[in-house]
Amino acid sequence: MTHLETWLQTPLAAAIGWALFHSLWEGAIIAAVLAVTLAMTRSARARYTAACLAMCAILMCFAATLLHLAPRHQTLGAANNPTLLSWNNRVDLADVPQTPMRRIADFLPWLVPFWMVGVVLFYARHLASWVVTRRLRRIGVCSAPDFWQERLTLLARRLRLSRPIGLLESCLAGVPVVMGHMRPVILMPVGLLTGLPAGQIESILLHELAHIRRCDYLVNMLQTSVESLLFYHPVVWWISGVIRTEREHCCDDLAVALSGDAHEYAVALATLEQCRWDASETALAATGGNLVKRIRRLLIPTEGPSSALTPFVSAGILMITAAVGLTAWQQNAPASPSPAPTQKVSPYTNWLQEEVVYIIQPEERATFLRLETDDERDEFIKQFWQRRDPTPGTPENEFKEEHYRRIAYANLHFPTAKGNAGWKTDRGRIYIVYGPPDEIDDHSTGDTAAAVPFMDWTYRYIEGVGSNVKIEFVDPTGTHDFSMTRDPHPPAK
Repeated sequence: MTHLETWLQTPLAAAIGWALFHSLWEGAIIAAVLAVTLAMTRSARARYTAACLAMCAILMCFAATLLHLAPRHQTLGAANNPTLLSWNNRVDLADVPQTPMRRIADFLPWLVPFWMVGVVLFYARHLASWVVTRRLRRIGVCSAPDFWQERLTLLARRLRLSRPIGLLESCLAGVPVVMGHMRPVILMPVGLLTGLPAGQIESILLHELAHIRRCDYLVNMLQTSVESLLFYHPVVWWISGVIRTEREHCCDDLAVALSGDAHEYAVALATLEQCRWDASETALAATGGNLVKRIRRLLIPTEGPSSALTPFVSAGILMITAAVGLTAWQQNAPASPSPAPTQKVSPYTNWLQEEVVYIIQPEERATFLRLETDDERDEFIKQFWQRRDPTPGTPENEFKEEHYRRIAYANLHFPTAKGNAGWKTDRGRIYIVYGPPDEIDDHSTGDTAAAVPFMDWTYRYIEGVGSNVKIEFVDPTGTHDFSMTRDPHPPAK
């Protein structure tokens, strides 16, 4: 540990730490420029080029910053000058005041060992992935039929590819995969060449040949290298995702342009997705990227990808709008607040925040919030109730019917004087989750010596809670607004 502490006080460790720190804001600026470019560009080739340039810019900025901050070797004339620091001299900051920059300078070198360990782990992971990919060319493969070998040669000529390209059938690959740069090989799943129409197979081969023509395999290797070096930067992973998405779009466009049938190619992609194989990142699979968006893009060309602003542009617009709005409000506050216009609540928001708010599991809620389309949300809601159906296969879903009956009962019997709906109250929540109590000790009229009106609900048994569970509700304000004072989950002993 002494050697590590000694090295962390050298100018080289400080330079690397500062380079890592500066790369964060440098990458943020580059990402903002790329976000604006993507928002204004529809061409897949232009978007791919912009993303690649952004990735190179982040790497170059990191390297330039490191070279600028790195210490220089001492010259002969300065060998006896104690004020010059060499690569291995300890940094003496004892006389520097404890400013915020000084505290940052003391902290940053300690990030370097963790960064180095992360780089080694990521490069080891990519190396293992590359080794596995290389083995796919030799294990469980056989030559494709001569007919498709000849068709591949003709298709390669149409793309002006002169180097030989191998076509193999693999029992380990689930989808078509292209690998290699100098001697590229296309792996086709066993039976695929005979299981799809010839036109669809040619479209898929054109897609893989487009990867070879564009040198995507080599670019992908360089891309993963940058990811490993700058693994800590979220912008790098976002840009890398853009590159992979637009790479597939470029190959899709080229395949459709040469085949002339976008619908048939989209059908082929959908068929391949049914037997999708999680291809190694060092290989390029035909079903890479978001398949649904790719198919929609092929079948609806007018729907450009630029319609979806990136999170960076959206965040920037929201921040600027909020700042301007806050300034205007402070300078010219209205004399009397006007009622805000009523906004229509989405039925999916109402379902999540009202109808199933008490019974949906946290992981289910997180999954539902990640859904992007109404069709996906409808399917999720359908499966949500099916999972809870006590008699699957019958037309009725007793659980669903009982749940909505409880909500209706709570809204009818437990509303508050302040206008809150019954399902929002404590009694409504308990009733919806656990159903009607087995016994009710009602003193809501204040007919006892108790200080405030109250009522006790008793459940003989609640699964996961216990037996003879008693829940007390009190009305301290006398407005018939009962709140729970005893949680049904007893504290752990």
